[in-house]
Amino acid sequence: MTKFLLSLHVLAAIIAVGPVAVAASMFPRVLRQARDPSGAGDTSASNQLHLLHRVCRVYAAIGMAVPVFGFATASNLGVLGSAWLISAIALTAVAAAVLMLRILPGQQAALTDLAEPAGATGTTLSTRLAMDTGVFNLLWATVTVLMIIRPGSTTGA
Repeated sequence: MTKFLLSLHVLAAIIAVGPVAVAASMFPRVLRQARDPSGAGDTSASNQLHLLHRVCRVYAAIGMAVPVFGFATASNLGVLGSAWLISAIALTAVAAAVLMLRILPGQQAALTDLAEPAGATGTTLSTRLAMDTGVFNLLWATVTVLMIIRPGSTTGA
């Protein structure tokens, strides 16, 4: 049962977190393309922004399966009290907070501003979204490394 839960956990992480990481990373660049220096928005870029934001929202919701399967796996392995796992859980919570409190609202603000005729979506919002996405991706990379290396684990890593 543990191998099955671990497989579901890894698959959920790949299927859910991967698209969010990629779509969120693409959003700032496409946002800059949507606004040219004259302020006349690019319709194609605007459509891409809506799609990227939808991908982030939908896959963030699907991503809730990752910690569910992770807790089930850790419980079966008997490692819930391990320092590496507690660190990974904390970093996952921070990554989720960055996504829910910074990236998704920032993307929505950009889309709202872009829809306004006199919208001023500019470099500041694009830069902030790029930074927040970089932090999100770095947190997930760290969690992945912790899951593979499991420092101090006695499970034979």
